[in-house]
Amino acid sequence: MRHNKKINHLGRKAAHRNAMLSNMASSLILEKRIITTTAKAKALRTYVEPMITRSKDDSTNSRRVVFAQLQNKYAVTELFREVSQKVANRPGGYTRIIKLGLRAGDNADMCMMELVDYNDVYTNGKKAAAKTTKSTRRGGKKKATETAPKAEEVAVAPAENATPAEEAPKAE
Repeated sequence: MRHNKKINHLGRKAAHRNAMLSNMASSLILEKRIITTTAKAKALRTYVEPMITRSKDDSTNSRRVVFAQLQNKYAVTELFREVSQKVANRPGGYTRIIKLGLRAGDNADMCMMELVDYNDVYTNGKKAAAKTTKSTRRGGKKKATETAPKAEEVAVAPAENATPAEEAPKAE
């Protein structure tokens, strides 16, 4: 029986598996998004999320422990400088797995794994384009609700020390 045998060996010996997960974790931290198989992404999630949690405490010991796993000083620097600042208020769940379908060559289940706070589509700070008109079935154009800003209101005020070329164009 396989009681408490939770690790997915991914068809590799321990040294190969650890090296692969270390390389994938470094790529995820540096690139913020990678495309891989679903099985590898799920194994990587259990590997990288404790490191991100450890990066919240920027101490010498934490850096040494993370470097022992990653073996990439650029990834460690990125993790402790920028990633830890973005996830400072998040209690966990730093990664997201989005399934992409099947790979053409071998029909493997593919997914995209990304750091949650680096996707602008899902974050609260998203900027969607406001609709100004709405088409109706009768063929006429109907004005949108008053919540959408008008073109005159959207114009940005010029900066205080801006040159005339940098100023916003004036609406006529």
